[in-house]
Amino acid sequence: MTGVFRPLPGAPRRRAAVAALGAVLVAGALASGCGIRTTSVPVDAGAAPSRVPCKLPSADVTTRSPDSVAAPVYLVCASQLVPVDRPVPAGRAGADPLVAARALLDQVQQAPPENERRAGFSTAVPVGLRVETSRPDDPAATLRLSSQPEDLSAEALAQLVCTYAENDALVTAGSVVLGGPGKYPPRGYLCTSQTKSRPQDATTPDALELD
Repeated sequence: MTGVFRPLPGAPRRRAAVAALGAVLVAGALASGCGIRTTSVPVDAGAAPSRVPCKLPSADVTTRSPDSVAAPVYLVCASQLVPVDRPVPAGRAGADPLVAARALLDQVQQAPPENERRAGFSTAVPVGLRVETSRPDDPAATLRLSSQPEDLSAEALAQLVCTYAENDALVTAGSVVLGGPGKYPPRGYLCTSQTKSRPQDATTPDALELD
């Protein structure tokens, strides 16, 4: 009687496993031959480059009337502070610090127009913020805000300080002196390179205790 060959139990599975292992080895050999080295260690290639330009084309620069001046206003773009020229009435940009501060605040808290939004600009300064008159015992050039400066977001405070720091009438001994509606004494704030590069950092802008 002719014997019938019966495959051992599990043989097909073993053959499939061997075939799969062989395919993996062949793929590895091909990869090695192409100069590609495999690794199980994740590689940090760094952050993807930003596509946000943070720069307005010359054709999109806001036009101003003959009786206005271009004042730099700091907005947020790509997690940094970037200046944008805004038109401010000539009579409000100079002599009176309170008038200049109010004009600049009005500009920095406005929602950026479409051309600036397309370039990636935004503002964190709240619309309801106001600049009030200083008190008799305040240091010279003090600006009192309707909110405590420390209660603003880090980005909003950095925007305001750096915008004011561009106006000589609002700077005393290199700092912008800000106070709030409470009894806390005003403090001097510095707009540094770190303030501009990392406005979201709670440690910026640097604050100085005034005598």
